[in-house]
Amino acid sequence: MIDEGYIKFDSHWRKTGPLDNAEIELLNRWRRPLYDAGLIGQYEEHGIGFGNLSVRAAAQRQFIISGSQTGQLSDLGAEHYALVEDYDIDRNRVYSIGAREASSESMTHAAIYELDPEIGAVVHVHSEAMWAGLKGSAATTDAEVAFGTPEMAREFRRLFKETDFPKTGIAVMAGHDSGLVSTGSNLQEAAERILAIDAKFKR
Repeated sequence: MIDEGYIKFDSHWRKTGPLDNAEIELLNRWRRPLYDAGLIGQYEEHGIGFGNLSVRAAAQRQFIISGSQTGQLSDLGAEHYALVEDYDIDRNRVYSIGAREASSESMTHAAIYELDPEIGAVVHVHSEAMWAGLKGSAATTDAEVAFGTPEMAREFRRLFKETDFPKTGIAVMAGHDSGLVSTGSNLQEAAERILAIDAKFKR
């Protein structure tokens, strides 16, 4: 069952004009090759977008993330991004502003940023080949844990402590069909990390 794109946290979104932030150009620069590779896109039969990316903002606990249901767009503008201003994992709440509501994966991104201050960017993609090929061998979340939930946030804490996720920056979301996460000290590292693995699977 495809449940991608449905927000499962309590979203406190304040609709504003498009974000005025220099990081958006960088986000778009690295989103495009992910889109071209089919790692961000839309399930046409369901009309549901998939894949998103984020980068840390200057303020603590804040990050800029692609908005909900933008996967089908080849190019995004400032109006397609949201700034997550704060969050509460235990209470399942995300506070954001922007012209578009923050991605349904915002809770997971928030949890990953909490793991290590050196993580500067998070990329979430979909690939059936990579998901099937890496599940169990790469750091893998519990198959019973759904995306976008506090439980998934806690799963990433477990992976950070018990697996090689801190070193590889790659994790498979076993309970989120085709879903994978890549992290990096910056957006280029996070994007290139997953693109390099994708290229190997497509040989």
